[in-house]
Amino acid sequence: MTVILGIVIVIACVIGGYMAGGGHLGVLWQPFEFVIILGAGIGATICANTKATLKAIGGAFGRMVKGPAYTKADFLELLCLQYQIFKLAKTKGMLALEQHVENPGESTLFAQFPKFHGDHHAVDFVCDYLRLMSLGADKPHEIESLMDQELEVHHLEEANVASALAGLGDGLPALGIVAAVLGVIHTMGSISEPPEILGKLIGAALVGTFSGILASYGFVAPMASAFTRVAEEDTRYYECLKAGILAHMAGNAPTVSVEYARKTLMSHVRPSFYEVEEAANGLPQPG
Repeated sequence: MTVILGIVIVIACVIGGYMAGGGHLGVLWQPFEFVIILGAGIGATICANTKATLKAIGGAFGRMVKGPAYTKADFLELLCLQYQIFKLAKTKGMLALEQHVENPGESTLFAQFPKFHGDHHAVDFVCDYLRLMSLGADKPHEIESLMDQELEVHHLEEANVASALAGLGDGLPALGIVAAVLGVIHTMGSISEPPEILGKLIGAALVGTFSGILASYGFVAPMASAFTRVAEEDTRYYECLKAGILAHMAGNAPTVSVEYARKTLMSHVRPSFYEVEEAANGLPQPG
């Protein structure tokens, strides 16, 4: 919601200040200037990016508006899930997890944690590494390297979206100049017209420069930054899982492994040690 609030403030201040100074709002309505700037910007973005990145850009706007996908309660749930997994593995062995790993959609263990259970990417991430462990992979440094590679791919996909938005923002001022130059060319072709008509044509040309700069620095560039922040915070969910699994592989007790995972979280969504302990004590026996 902060993205929407920011956009509203930008529009209110720019347009409000212009009108308060005696400007006429109708002069700013130059639809063909907008077609040149935004159309060329979209076309350039299509040229510069893959189909997968372009598809992800559409979903990026929803994520920016909603903000980070995970709250403090979601991370508390995730830590409790890890506690149950590690406790079951310690008491009954890795084979006890096989039924949950092979059929995660029907897992009674995962079903206790609805946010995690509804996130198929997170479920796949956990199941893949638990499966490797049950198959005999017992070297934490090798698993950590594999996790890093997988998370790097995920980070690259997110970075491509942010880069595409940033590239669009960087290009809009120049495209605004293109629109302004075209407006000047049109004006020069009408040089014999009376001053009142020439004034409107010149004003329309200058709106192109104004629109390109405003769209870039007022909207698109801040959105690119907002998406980067959201993506980075959402990645903490997987970093939390990574830290917990590696701590478990190192032979730590479930409580200690969960504490390793908790420490990877950002302060504003990190449950306290005692909150995790209280929530974990209230869980049923894993089975």
